[in-house]
Amino acid sequence: MTKFSENSTKVLEELYLERDENGTTQETPAALFKRVSKHIASAELFWGDIFTAEKWEKQFFEIMDNLLFLPNSPTLMNAGKASRQLSACFVLPIENSNSIIFSSLQSVETIQQTGGGTGFNFSHINPKNEFFNTSEQTYNGPISYMKMIDSATEKVRHNRKRRGANIGILDISHPDIEEFITSKSDKEALNNFNISVAVSDEFMKTLERNDDWTLIHPQTKEPIKKIHARLLWNKIIESAWHTGDPGLIFIDTINKQNATPLLGVIESTNPCGEVPLLPNESCNLGSINVSKFIKKNNGSYEIDWHKLEDVVTIAIRFLDNVIEVNNYTSAAIKNMSLGNRKIGLGVMGWAELLILLELPYDSDRAVRLAGQLMQFIQQQSFDTSVLLAKERGVFPNWDKSIYFPHQPIRNATRTGIAPTGTISIIAETSSSIEPLFALAYQKQHVLYDETLTFINPLFINYLKTHHLYSASIIEDIIAEGVITENTSLPYSVKELFKTALQIEPDWHLCHQLAFQRFTDNAVSKTINLPEDASIKTVDEIYKKAWLQKAKGITIFRYNSKGNQVMLQGVKNEPTSCEVCS
Repeated sequence: MTKFSENSTKVLEELYLERDENGTTQETPAALFKRVSKHIASAELFWGDIFTAEKWEKQFFEIMDNLLFLPNSPTLMNAGKASRQLSACFVLPIENSNSIIFSSLQSVETIQQTGGGTGFNFSHINPKNEFFNTSEQTYNGPISYMKMIDSATEKVRHNRKRRGANIGILDISHPDIEEFITSKSDKEALNNFNISVAVSDEFMKTLERNDDWTLIHPQTKEPIKKIHARLLWNKIIESAWHTGDPGLIFIDTINKQNATPLLGVIESTNPCGEVPLLPNESCNLGSINVSKFIKKNNGSYEIDWHKLEDVVTIAIRFLDNVIEVNNYTSAAIKNMSLGNRKIGLGVMGWAELLILLELPYDSDRAVRLAGQLMQFIQQQSFDTSVLLAKERGVFPNWDKSIYFPHQPIRNATRTGIAPTGTISIIAETSSSIEPLFALAYQKQHVLYDETLTFINPLFINYLKTHHLYSASIIEDIIAEGVITENTSLPYSVKELFKTALQIEPDWHLCHQLAFQRFTDNAVSKTINLPEDASIKTVDEIYKKAWLQKAKGITIFRYNSKGNQVMLQGVKNEPTSCEVCS
C-alpha cells in the first residue's frame, strides 16, 4: 500500500475521499482506488462476464494504487457515487441565440459542480453595440456573455473546493477582437477564464506580409473594419506579456488533424487547451506517471519499455470503459461523446524521469527521448484501440472519420497531454511534461485558499547519494527555490536541476513540439518566462509555435499576475523539512 506525503494526503482528503454528512473522511486512498476501479470495471459486463470484470478491476486498482496511472479528477471524485459525471473536458455551443447561450449556461453549472471544465468559442456572437434589426436595442457582444459564465463559475466555486475552469476563444477576424485581447488587462477580471485567440494561417501570412487584416461580421460575413495585422499582433503579445493572456489557438493546424471532419469544424478546446472538441463533445483523460517506469541496468537507469506497454494497454481500456459507465449531463453531450468515444492518455513525471536518467531538460537528448517516449505511447494506444474495436466495435461515427473505411478503431482520439495539476500532487511527481518549477516552492489555490509547500525529494536524494548534501545548501535552496550561481555545487548538478525559469523558452517549446508530433489531441504546456523577459521574447515564441505546427501556445511571465498559483522558494516557513532530514 502506497504511503502518501502530507501534501498528497491533504489533497486526497479535501478533494477526493468520501465524507459522511458531518464532513468526516470515510475513505482511505486504497478504498478510493477500489471504488473507482470497481465502477470502471463494471463496463466489462456489457461484453463479458463477472470474472472478466473482476480481472480488470484488479488491474485497474493496481495501476492506480501503485501510482503508475491516474484518471482525471472527476473520475476519481465521482466514480461509484450518485453523480457519476466522470469527464474532465467539455466544449459547449455558443451561437447568436439567447436560448442556446442560456442552455449552455445551465450546463456550465452542472458540469462544474462535478469537477468538469468548459470551453467556448464566442465568435458567432454579434459585435458589441450593433443595433437589432427591429429595435433601438443593441447587442452586448461576446465579452458580456463571458462575464455571465464567469459569474456562474464563481457561484459554483463558493460551494466546492475545486476551482471551476473555462476557456474563452474568439476568432482573430471578429470585430470585437481588440476588446477581447485586453479583456483580462484588469487582473481581477474574468478570473475563472483562460482566453485564447483563434489565429488562422491566413492571418499569420498577412502578418508576415506586414499588411492590413479585415475584421468580418460573424453573421453577414461582410467586412466591418480593416486594421493593420502588426497592430493587432502587438496588442496580443503585449497583453500576454502583461498578464499571461491571451494564448493562441492555431485553428487551421487543429482542423488539419480533425479526426471527424465530416461532423464539423473544431472551434474550441477544453480549458487548458489539450483537447480540441466539437460542440457538445466531452473527453476523458488519464496520465501515466513516467517517472515510475525506470529500471537499473549495469548500474545506470533506463526506461522499462515492457512495463510501460502493459500499463498503456490497461489505461486505454480503463478510459474506454469510462465512456460506457459515465453519467452524461445532457442528451446532446451523451450523443456526441458516445458517437466519437474520444479519450486522452498523457503523461506526468517527465522532468523527474529526465533527472533519474541524468538528462538535462535543455538538451537535445532529452528532446529526442520525448519524441521516442510519446511515439511509443501513441503506438501502444492505437494498437489497443484497434483491439478494442475487434472486441466491442468501432466508434459510431467511424464512417465520418479519417479512419474509414480501412482502419477499424474504437476511439476517435486516444492521446492528449493534460496539465495534471492535482493528480501529480497525489502521485508525488512533476506535472505533465513541464520542467521542475522550482526545487522548493509554494502552490496556492489548490485547496481553495490554502497554500501548499513543496521541497523536491529527488533533489535531496541526489545530493545525499552523490555526497553533496550540506545544511547550508539546503537552506539556500529552501529560501531561493533554485540553485543560484553562488551555490557550491558542481556544474553538472546545476545543469541537471535547472528549473522552469532558468530554461530558455526555445527548450520549453522543443519539448511541447516533440510530444505534439505523437499526440492525437494536443499538449497543455506553459512557456514559463522570467520576470525580466522582454515583449520581443513573447513575439518570437508565439511565431515559432505557429511555424513549427504547434496546436496552441501559452506563456506566463513570472510575477505578471498578483494571484499567480506558484511562487519560488518557501517564505516564512521553517528551514527544516521531513524530506531533508
